[in-house]
Amino acid sequence: MPTYDPSNAECLVYVYREGLASAVGHDLEIEVTDFRIEVGGDGAVDAEFAADSLRVRHAVEDRQPRPGKLSAKDKKKIERNIQKDVLETKRFPVINFKSTEVQRTDGRVRVDGVLSLHGVERNLGLDGRVDGDQTVAEVGFDQRDFDIAPYKALLGALKLKPRVDVVVRVPFVPSE
Repeated sequence: MPTYDPSNAECLVYVYREGLASAVGHDLEIEVTDFRIEVGGDGAVDAEFAADSLRVRHAVEDRQPRPGKLSAKDKKKIERNIQKDVLETKRFPVINFKSTEVQRTDGRVRVDGVLSLHGVERNLGLDGRVDGDQTVAEVGFDQRDFDIAPYKALLGALKLKPRVDVVVRVPFVPSE
């Protein structure tokens, strides 16, 4: 049973700004630095992510890094806001995903399962594809479906869109 973690895989979260003051904010690429993903012989997925392990990598534009846009102090402040105000990691320290069905076709995979986030469970489907020597899985969801209020600042003039995109990259392992 292959097991993936930050030593051999990557999990990134993308959040996007909106609102009247969006010009002063940034879209963000956030790295999950503590996770475990186990894939069974039948393709079943069991994953656990430490909610307090999200670290801001950098500001992005169309998912392309914009180095230098955020100071180390800005990143730490955003990370504190994620932990305290958004994910409430003291109350909800772990994010889980368990697959219920896996379908493989022509270099693509569809994984349906249950995501447990912020004390709420929801059915979620993600799509994966082979990209060179990696399998890349992507999923987008609305934070509000998990009782998470998108972050706001400046009296609501700067806020994050409800949609969050998650990208997971693991080494490609051919199915037998």
